[in-house]
Amino acid sequence: MNPPGMRVLVTGIGTFWGGRAAQIIERDPSVEIIVGLDTRAPTVPLERTEVVRADSSYSILSRLVQATEIDTVLHTHLEVDSTTIGSRALHETNVIGTMNLLAAAGAPGSSVRKVVLKSSTLVYGSSPRDPYFFSEDAGRSGRAHTRVERSLLEVEGYLSDFADDHPDVVVTRLRFSNVLGPDLDTPLSKALRLALVPEIFGFDPRLQFTHQDDVLGALCFTARHDVPGIFNVAGDGTLTWSDVCRIVGRRRVPISPLGTGVAAGALRRLGIVDLPLEVLSLLRHGRGVDNRRFQEAGFRYRYTSAGAVEDFARSLRLRAAVGDRPPAYRYDPDVEDFFRRSPAVVSPTSRPQTVAQRPVGGTPPVPRAGRQPPTAG
Repeated sequence: MNPPGMRVLVTGIGTFWGGRAAQIIERDPSVEIIVGLDTRAPTVPLERTEVVRADSSYSILSRLVQATEIDTVLHTHLEVDSTTIGSRALHETNVIGTMNLLAAAGAPGSSVRKVVLKSSTLVYGSSPRDPYFFSEDAGRSGRAHTRVERSLLEVEGYLSDFADDHPDVVVTRLRFSNVLGPDLDTPLSKALRLALVPEIFGFDPRLQFTHQDDVLGALCFTARHDVPGIFNVAGDGTLTWSDVCRIVGRRRVPISPLGTGVAAGALRRLGIVDLPLEVLSLLRHGRGVDNRRFQEAGFRYRYTSAGAVEDFARSLRLRAAVGDRPPAYRYDPDVEDFFRRSPAVVSPTSRPQTVAQRPVGGTPPVPRAGRQPPTAG
């Protein structure tokens, strides 16, 4: 366990993962300082986190780490969805941003003692030559064909070199499988929200899923515990794509296995769904990863793969019954400064905590109203 007085830097504070991870870390009394870094404002309210705006390459990182004496870096800002970002911005965010982060963490006299990277099982690719389950030590069956996969492999290579050069720093790489959750948009979740879900004719791949709460739990678990190494993070079990669609209550519509990219391009131009190349490969060949190493390190999942899909299906039914979610939170520096500094505000952290609110190990947030209890994972 980390000693009291942790000083944590969360990159990507304006992303889904960075903002929500910071919310959980704020509830940990052993954390003294939390700094959030991003090119954009947070999308969730934060009470203790100091937000710093930067360019996409994070060129300010060296000054920031030196000034705040950060000891733990939670690097959540790797883009894994090529439908949301261009090639140049992807390279600058993933590769250049990570290089600047590692340069700051490894500078002479640096206070950084831990670096946690949120990566993806996309590094393994998806091909007919793949093993049934990828272990963390397994390599790809073929070369990377997509820009997202190439950037992730490059980032992981830099992190591996950093770990070799800085044995005094705990370096953790978390490779997450396909993530589902009621609050999250990914190419797969967008496809599953359609009345007719695309499939590739003649293929019914095996897939693994990680619930969004387990992603947040894993990030915070590794921030609080020293678990160096590479870890696959995925719910137990696999499901075929047809089983996923059945659980979600969606009919499937086949697209041709020949010229799949052309068919996917037509769906994108019609504004139906954007399925990038890495997802099209997944819908052909699937992917399975061995998740035992992370469990042996002490992490406990709340959801299986099937449990993650079932909870996603519940959220779809709830949304159909009650309508869309309330308007998104909008960050305003003046308002946030009032809530943090004004003596008129009674801080939730100053009140006695209930058992459900106390941070324990890798426990993610308390389930939101309307959510069913998590399945055992």
